[in-house]
Amino acid sequence: MLVLGIESSCDETGMALYSTSAGGVLLAHALHSQVRMHQDYGGVVPELASRDHIRRVVPLLRQVLADSGRSLAEIDAVAYTQGPGLAGALLVGAAFAEALATALERPSVPVHHLEGHLLSPLLSRRPPRFPFVALLVSGGHSQLMRVTAVGEYELLGETLDDAAGEAFDKTAKLLGLAYPGGPALAELAERGRPDVVKLPRPMLKSADLNFSFSGLKTAVLTKVRELATISEQQRADIARGFQDAIVEVLVSKALRAVALSGLKQLVVAGGVGANRELRRQLDARAAKAGLAVFYPELEFCTDNGAMIALAGALRLQSANSDTAGKVGGAFAVRPRWPLHGV
Repeated sequence: MLVLGIESSCDETGMALYSTSAGGVLLAHALHSQVRMHQDYGGVVPELASRDHIRRVVPLLRQVLADSGRSLAEIDAVAYTQGPGLAGALLVGAAFAEALATALERPSVPVHHLEGHLLSPLLSRRPPRFPFVALLVSGGHSQLMRVTAVGEYELLGETLDDAAGEAFDKTAKLLGLAYPGGPALAELAERGRPDVVKLPRPMLKSADLNFSFSGLKTAVLTKVRELATISEQQRADIARGFQDAIVEVLVSKALRAVALSGLKQLVVAGGVGANRELRRQLDARAAKAGLAVFYPELEFCTDNGAMIALAGALRLQSANSDTAGKVGGAFAVRPRWPLHGV
């Protein structure tokens, strides 16, 4: 079975072809990022994002077909991101996918964006096996999930306010870093000195597995305001203090979730999952605890079509899935859509 995956939830347009033959193989994928377009505005402009998705979907489809050596007629199903995300951006991908599926008389498969992230480590050379605990950390979401099988997700904990990636981006802006700030802050933190700037670890000792990062961002704001002028080294020290705080909370909560679950596998997915310090600390502490940690390849940490194609294929194959696919008909996007409600 050959599945086309389309991702358009925010500021990246992704397209991929995934084959379920030979145990599953990603045949081709292509991605266009809108970062440069949104930099002048300091963040994503929804209307501009939607218009750019319209410009990119057809060229990207042609690219993955050419790269894979396949034709439109060979596609067996079309998977697309139904939500969550920006409504206008989602509508572009959904409308294109449904129109293509109808024209080809093939089933369409709406996919949850976070499910794509959660399953993306299955594309790696060293994939996890079900069941496992997943730490989903991105610009819009920070959640801990118990994953029993495709479509069987139990929410263990989530952020009560800002997501981890959102906190990175907002803190980067406070430090005068350009959009997108998260990666820039992580790079700056590498030049910072440990323990020079001490910041709180929100909810580190709470009895539950929830997160809260808005207070950490406020603590950074207070530090910045205390300084009449701020040197490059001071900015680096603040970035290091912030990253150390957020990583400690994420690592502690994730490993606690694994311990409480009685499982031995942790999957880390989402954009923040590419953070080098987070990976270093998770690997070190997991090794001491006898746990295995799995990450997607770096190219699949950001939004991409490959994870949507994979999720769509697994949904079609899963006996537990109520998403059997349909040919034609009405469709809708879901800008707000809890993963544990899938």
